[in-house]
Amino acid sequence: MAGVALEAATAAASVLTASVGRRLHHVDTKSSGTDMVSEVDRGAEAAVSAVLGRLRPDDGLLAEEGTSRDGSTGVRWVVDPLDGTTNYLFGIPQFCVSIAAEVAGEPVVGIVVDPSRDETWTAVADRQSRCNGVPCHVADGRSTLPSALVSTGFGYAAARRAWQAGVAAAIIPQVRDLRRFGSAALDLCWVAGGRVDAYYEWGLNPWDLSAGRIICTQAGGRVGILEGRTIVASVPALFDPLVALLDAAGGLAPPEGNEPKHW
Repeated sequence: MAGVALEAATAAASVLTASVGRRLHHVDTKSSGTDMVSEVDRGAEAAVSAVLGRLRPDDGLLAEEGTSRDGSTGVRWVVDPLDGTTNYLFGIPQFCVSIAAEVAGEPVVGIVVDPSRDETWTAVADRQSRCNGVPCHVADGRSTLPSALVSTGFGYAAARRAWQAGVAAAIIPQVRDLRRFGSAALDLCWVAGGRVDAYYEWGLNPWDLSAGRIICTQAGGRVGILEGRTIVASVPALFDPLVALLDAAGGLAPPEGNEPKHW
């Protein structure tokens, strides 16, 4: 399945790179006026669907832009054809293709292709994660919580962003600094590769999380989906202190009515 995932992700990445810097004519919105989707998202998803339809036609599929089918094999592919759409549309080189294969709801293969850096992050269950074929590992022993570099993300709805900004304001004095890059899949990969020490965010959908989750875990990280549906990924020693800090900051439970739609 890893080879299939690589072929599908490479096909989608080719769609993205072909349109970088080009003015797009079909940009719509989804959950809010700032939640954008373009013909590039849809074209990349179609490229993935075509590869999976040819090589794994009996598997299930769940993709962000609506391509979905039930399967008969017990395998489900979870696809974000363009994670970081806002970055992509604004010309910020922080976006990727994210593809995972799940069995019984757990990712067993994950691949994230970052075309801007020519980096391909891969993981297979029970094997070391890799970036461009080189084994990668979280930054064990580098930081305590006060010296940790932490990444996060914000939702699209104004009320959700206001809540998340309040949480961030409480977190930032307690850590080295916060970064908001704009792609959850790459945030998880960057924990896996030691570029940041930890990442947290509330409101991820399966396609945001699945591939990055196995990549981070197989790189020695700890990834947790907390009771309030906040995701925390970090070097193992930082996980519990960061969760406690988020709890104290009110960062585990969102405002009423703001739950993600596709959890």
